[in-house]
This record gives sequence, C-alpha cells and structure tokens, in this order.
Amino acid sequence: MRLFHASVVAVAAAALVSAVGAQGGAAQQDADVKVANGGIHVAGWMGKADSGAVNDARLAQDGANLHVQTGPAISYWNPANTASGNYMLKATFTEARQTMSHAHPFGLFIGGNDLGTDNQTLLYCVAYRNGRPLVRGFSGATPFTVLQQRTPHPAVHTAPADQPVTQEIQWMVMGGTAECSINGQSIGKFTAADIVGAGKLKSLDGVYGLRVAHNVDVKISGLSLMKH
Repeated sequence: MRLFHASVVAVAAAALVSAVGAQGGAAQQDADVKVANGGIHVAGWMGKADSGAVNDARLAQDGANLHVQTGPAISYWNPANTASGNYMLKATFTEARQTMSHAHPFGLFIGGNDLGTDNQTLLYCVAYRNGRPLVRGFSGATPFTVLQQRTPHPAVHTAPADQPVTQEIQWMVMGGTAECSINGQSIGKFTAADIVGAGKLKSLDGVYGLRVAHNVDVKISGLSLMKH
C-alpha cells in the first residue's frame, strides 16, 4: 500500500514539474513567425538575427520613429552610432499589444564590437510587459546573463496583452561601470568585472543599438546619446 501511494505521489509530482516547466519555458516554445516584406529599410542600419535571416524580421522608419517587427530575435545597429568613455544612452519603446500568448522583451544594447561576425560582443538591457527586466549579453554566439529577474520589478511598466505598454530604457556608463534604468529607476549597476573580460564584453566602448526578442512589434522613439 505504501509503495502504491509513493508511486502516485511521484507521478503527480512529475506532472506538476512538467506543467510548471512548460509554463516557465513558454517564451522558448513559440516558433519564429516570419514578417512580410522583411529586411532593413532604414539607410545605414544593419542587423544580425539569432536564428533564421535578417529578412525574416523588419526594421523600417515610421515618421520620426523606428519600427521593428520580428521574426527571429535580432540586434539592429548603425555602425556610425558609437559610444566611448562616459555616456548616457536612452530610447523609448512602445509595444501596441502582445503578439503571442506570453510577453517578449525589447531594449538597448551597448558595447557592440565585431558586430555581425562570429566574434561579436554586446550587452543589452530589456524589459518585458509583464514587469520583468533582463540584462544579458553575447560573447560570440554564447549568451551570458548579468541580471535575470523572475518576478516583476517596480520600475517596469505592465499592461494587459491587448493594451499598449511603454518602456524608457537607459544605459549610463560612468567610470567603468554600466547602469541600466527602466522608466527612470535603476534596475542594476554593474562593474567592469561583471561585464568585461573573457566570455563577456570586449569593452564598454563600441556600437550601440536595438535588441528585440522574437515575435515582437514595437516602435522606438528618442534614441539618443549624451556624452558626460
């Protein structure tokens, strides 16, 4: 009898773990949805998709704004947009609605070097409409995570799936540290030891640009750099 009871408990526990895992991994479950008339339609800009092709996503001008529709997760940049020393980078992102059954993030990257190659490095700060922030980078094709919060942060705006949400993302690089703020509130300040070195960034100096996860439709306004 005890053996039967233990087996039932084990099966129930396995089912629960499976269900939680499916929910927790939902962001990885949906396939990339290719965007019609994809490609880069803004002069001077370039991109690199995590998988698939750049033409499976779309970067276009929409009045004074940039408009990104993905497709695969992608990084976009203009090689002329570089930052070094002490600087502040910011932009405002507006997602009209959630396009999938779960939230996907978007934001800004700094420290871009060797972009578009197998040796690229960059560090991005992004926000989900469900309130979660994320700071992650690439060293070659390998991601490295600096900050991953599983619960909502008070700085990050939230909205129902069918409603618009706006996030202002800002990077402040000063004295060898990099701090990301979302909607005017710091979500993390990182030292050079945290983010520069083997398997991380080559430098905090470099190209800056946009980082958008897969299956997102978002507009970007006020992309600007200020030297300090």
